[in-house]
Amino acid sequence: MTPYALTVDAGTGDLRAADHLLHAMAAGLALPEGTFGCTHLVRGDRPRVAVSLSLPSRPLLDTLRERLTAAGYGAVTPGLPDAVGRAVLYPGATALTGTMTVAELLASSAIDRVTVLGTPEPPGPETRMVTRDHVRPQWQRDGLVLAATPAMGGTLVPFEAPDPTPCCADH
Repeated sequence: MTPYALTVDAGTGDLRAADHLLHAMAAGLALPEGTFGCTHLVRGDRPRVAVSLSLPSRPLLDTLRERLTAAGYGAVTPGLPDAVGRAVLYPGATALTGTMTVAELLASSAIDRVTVLGTPEPPGPETRMVTRDHVRPQWQRDGLVLAATPAMGGTLVPFEAPDPTPCCADH
């Protein structure tokens, strides 16, 4: 991730709304190639989800800060709120659709590695990944890491489901 980053706190209450906010920013502000847009959980008296935008250069950052403030997206502050953002916008994200191999996923995106929950070894490059068109890696020690889980037929799926069932939905 680049050192040129801004945090936007729009008081967003959940991850889905924060994802939509990032996509709206990308569309409305014509964010440049190489932009990373992440969600960050903010704890404390008023739990919420802030978003960050990391850009490839300082001049772009200054321009974006002015545009975000003028558009009224929320409180804009310099830097990142933490180092473990959940990436929504990143190079190659839109290409991660359908089923592809782990090697294809890594080659076509900014994701650095894939881990499989419950296993010590990374998946083989030919392992098939069913993306469900929803791939949300997280920053871990300066690398973008996608957590996956085993699925039917020897495939993998990203750990985060696109439409999760709310806790206690059947009560």
